[in-house]
Amino acid sequence: MASLILFVYVMYVSYGYIDTYGQKPNEQIKTLPLHGLIKNGSPFLGNVSAPITIIDFSDFQCYLCNRFVKNAEPLINQTYIQTGKVALVFGHLPNRGLDSMDAALAAQCTNDQGKFWQFHNLLYSNQKPIDSGWVSKENLKNFASQISGLDIKQFNTCFDNEKYKSFVQKDIDLALCFGFRETPSFIVENSNGSNPEMLSGALPFESFKAVIDKKISAG
Repeated sequence: MASLILFVYVMYVSYGYIDTYGQKPNEQIKTLPLHGLIKNGSPFLGNVSAPITIIDFSDFQCYLCNRFVKNAEPLINQTYIQTGKVALVFGHLPNRGLDSMDAALAAQCTNDQGKFWQFHNLLYSNQKPIDSGWVSKENLKNFASQISGLDIKQFNTCFDNEKYKSFVQKDIDLALCFGFRETPSFIVENSNGSNPEMLSGALPFESFKAVIDKKISAG
């Protein structure tokens, strides 16, 4: 147990997060403040002063992630993100297929140019069966070329050089530290990183609403 705690602590320090542990045996309380996530380059939607953060660990080849994007996410956006109550952060957990890592790398490259969410939505709206070639390197470049205002030369350089390979791996390590193995998996927390609650699967909007409203009421 001591070696596990040391591993988690070292991983978090290297990622730029603070990791604290409660006094109860076997209880680990990890803090992931919104400003730290943003500083490290995680894509996000919403106001940086939002009191609540949702971290969504997803894979672009995951059909349950697609279900979340099509059903619950728009309602979360309308009800909480657009009203300044929630910031939504995307974490990469590309574990559904061999092509998932390339999709994650490409998406993070679009974040360099402020186009992550356009690319995110484009991939999910064109999702096909896992490893069917729909997110091959060539197709990912084709998807990127469809985004208005994206400098495709800059994107291709970033993607071809696997600029964000270590970044995505850190997201994977982070997800594993929370015990996440499936996508989508979520952390809903106060934006200072306190009081995290875990959710898993393509849950309905009502499941998120219950957790968010409870945290807002708690102040």
